[in-house]
Amino acid sequence: MICRMSKSMALAATLATIWGIAPVAAQNLSLGATNSTSSHYQIAVAMSQAIEAGNPGSTVTVVETGASVDNVRRLVRGEIDLGLVAGDVFVQARQGLGQFEGNAIDDLVALYPYDNSVINVVVRSDSGITELEQLNGRPFTPGIRGSGGELLITQSFALFGISPEFSYGTVNDAIEGVRNNQLVGYSKYAAAASVDATLQSLLTSVDMRILGFTPEQQEAILDNIPGVGFATLPEGFIRNNPEVVTPSVPIVYATRLSLMDDETARQIAEAIGENRQILIDVWPQLGEYDFAGSIMETIDIGISVHPGALSYWETVQ
Repeated sequence: MICRMSKSMALAATLATIWGIAPVAAQNLSLGATNSTSSHYQIAVAMSQAIEAGNPGSTVTVVETGASVDNVRRLVRGEIDLGLVAGDVFVQARQGLGQFEGNAIDDLVALYPYDNSVINVVVRSDSGITELEQLNGRPFTPGIRGSGGELLITQSFALFGISPEFSYGTVNDAIEGVRNNQLVGYSKYAAAASVDATLQSLLTSVDMRILGFTPEQQEAILDNIPGVGFATLPEGFIRNNPEVVTPSVPIVYATRLSLMDDETARQIAEAIGENRQILIDVWPQLGEYDFAGSIMETIDIGISVHPGALSYWETVQ
């Protein structure tokens, strides 16, 4: 984390101390988000505004990234101060599993949660594909390169013995590939309660289908990939789609103990908690979301919380 204070801010801090008001240090923070075409990027911008609102004088820069796995790697290199990390990626990074085999990031910690995300495995309706197994040998994008979605899908398909012809790229690449019928589909994390912006864009010109995971596939994931649960998307979630069950993970914004002190972590958590309306204005489904309760629940699946952030969330239980 980089902290700077101008002469005017220093004077303000001095006066605040004289007047008995605890000053808040001005901070320049880099927040790693995801691809800019994702609805998760929109909420990241709102988070930056909430953090700034709670910490006058702070500047939070939103950085477009490849999402979870990329963000963890950027945290390791000190390129960002906090970033979006899916629950399963967090657990694997913390424990040195999967892509992080032998390279555990044991000081990775969460600052705040913001809803669960589900994997949408989506295909063109005219592809004739109704089951995951039918993706064998078909051109398919498994997720944003470096994202938690890409990691989960490639791990899951390896467990199932499913081998699509993987095509890697950005969200825009996936949209264009599906729209031009060069790809049969793609997968991507999306908000659990609403249709993702990527899928909304495709539905304006292409009939799409969301694929579900069978009970056997669910069991294989639960037994082999830590940090993953499942959610049900109701019938009609998109037009003519049956009810489907798909992987679900909590999403947190994380940092490292070596990058952020307790006071800064608490200030960030408190800013999100006290300025949540900024987030709700972008994602109305967060209106009923229990931030404090959710951060406590993530601990049960192996997500460690920054002590500074936890000291705030415990006060609003």
